[in-house]
Amino acid sequence: MKPFHLVFTLLTFSLMVCAQNDEVIIKTVQLSDHIYMLEGQGGNIGVSIGDDGVLMIDSQFAQLTPKLLEAIRTLSDKPLKYLVNTHHHGDHTGGNANIAKHNATIIAHDNVRKHLLVDNKNDKLPAITFNDKLSLYINGEQVVVMHFDNAHTNGDSMLYFTESNVLHTGDIFFAQRYPYIDLNSGGSVNGYIEAVKSALILIDENTKIIPGHGEASNKKSYQFFLSMLEDLKTTVLAEIKTGKSEEEVVNNTNLTKTYDDLGYSWNFISSEKIRRTFYRSLKANG
Repeated sequence: MKPFHLVFTLLTFSLMVCAQNDEVIIKTVQLSDHIYMLEGQGGNIGVSIGDDGVLMIDSQFAQLTPKLLEAIRTLSDKPLKYLVNTHHHGDHTGGNANIAKHNATIIAHDNVRKHLLVDNKNDKLPAITFNDKLSLYINGEQVVVMHFDNAHTNGDSMLYFTESNVLHTGDIFFAQRYPYIDLNSGGSVNGYIEAVKSALILIDENTKIIPGHGEASNKKSYQFFLSMLEDLKTTVLAEIKTGKSEEEVVNNTNLTKTYDDLGYSWNFISSEKIRRTFYRSLKANG
């Protein structure tokens, strides 16, 4: 028999998770006549609706699937056809198994499947993988799925809706906040910056952007995000070249003050954490 305190702890945790789930509201934002963004808890979801069926981008957490499906059903009664994962993190793939039960085909980069296998997420695996890019033709347009090397992770993809002029960046864009660059999963500062640059070449001033986290955005905001990344890179590299240690860089609040004052520091990626991430990545790769 489990000790009473352990049972009590597990029960309390379960009740907290249920309560948090009840509090989550799925917000639907229309970006074109048939492209929508769903905000809930975790990575932003993209949805394409039309006669061909529903294309879903990312799946957030498993416990939110009923709410997400309810939101999608208010937009379309067509079947779920595809689910594309922008990368492997749980706040983007947690609902994969639930969505797969609705006969949706899961698509992702090769490395997403590899990460999920290592994490023993065998019930959430993509059925179709690719190593560079692929195209989906659905609901009257070509959707280009593009891989970017060693950015947020080593398995990142963005999706561009060619007729709707909508870009889903996955976590290669955190709108108005510092990004999470997962160094342990192949992410890097240099790769992240190059990915953002590539995306900016592809889009124009009228492009609607679905960031991995944050509100729907546009090219101007994405350009400022890039300038912030490049500024931090220059600043931290200068510190490294003068021989500053990791802790000296981490403790130097002046390095990120401009963006801290704009509210870019948040609960998951604080200004301290972004300084540490930039130091470690640039120290290793220059």
